[in-house]
Amino acid sequence: MPVINRTSLPDMNKPACPMCEMPEVLEHAEQWECVTCGHEWPREVENPEARVVKDAFGTVLADGDSVALIKDLKLKGSSQVLKGGTKAKGIRLVNGDHEISCKIEGAAMGLKACFVRKV
Repeated sequence: MPVINRTSLPDMNKPACPMCEMPEVLEHAEQWECVTCGHEWPREVENPEARVVKDAFGTVLADGDSVALIKDLKLKGSSQVLKGGTKAKGIRLVNGDHEISCKIEGAAMGLKACFVRKV
């Protein structure tokens, strides 16, 4: 029975070279490099739209959804408190510390998804 060298098996996470179609490629921070022919090509950038945002109960959120607060939240830099159960309609998912951009009681604010539930 032949012995299989594990280092010679192709890595399923690495693409084959688009020029020579050989599976031996080197992975760099911003590009791929073929060991056989020396061809270099850029790595695929992850799609930020593919990010999944879930509410406190694990339900996937999308732009335009309506959410409700699951607990009272104190507004930063203010003495106001948003009561649990307060609803926000037509949310937008954004990148950053707060995943949700919305309007509550006419004021624009950012919320973390862990403090809301989908309505």
